[in-house]
Amino acid sequence: MDIPVTGYVLCTNDSGDHHSHRLFITTWDGRQVHVHGFAGMTTVDDGHAHQYAGVTAPAPTGVPHVHAFQTETTFNDGHTHFIRGTTGEAVPLPGGGHIHYFSGYTTVNGRHPHVHAYQGRTGNESM
Repeated sequence: MDIPVTGYVLCTNDSGDHHSHRLFITTWDGRQVHVHGFAGMTTVDDGHAHQYAGVTAPAPTGVPHVHAFQTETTFNDGHTHFIRGTTGEAVPLPGGGHIHYFSGYTTVNGRHPHVHAYQGRTGNESM
């Protein structure tokens, strides 16, 4: 079964001969999709905290939905952590659009293995 998908590919030039491609899907099976930005700070554990920021995976517009998300934290105290999960359902905003709440725990890392908790909300939807 073929599912029509539209979107675009963004090529980023990394250092040297390396580069990467990111696929941004704008429609899936004829329905518009959208993403949300998210950012925040983890809890302080083992004497430090980490910042994080990213963009959710695409989801359909105009229907009940959640978004997958993942990102890497800032490099603090000699290490990073990974964050990944799924947002809650869409929460409508009075002026239009919506946000999603999220929370979880980072992966284990560090000289003294530990995790950090995180929580927040996405920004309003965007294409």
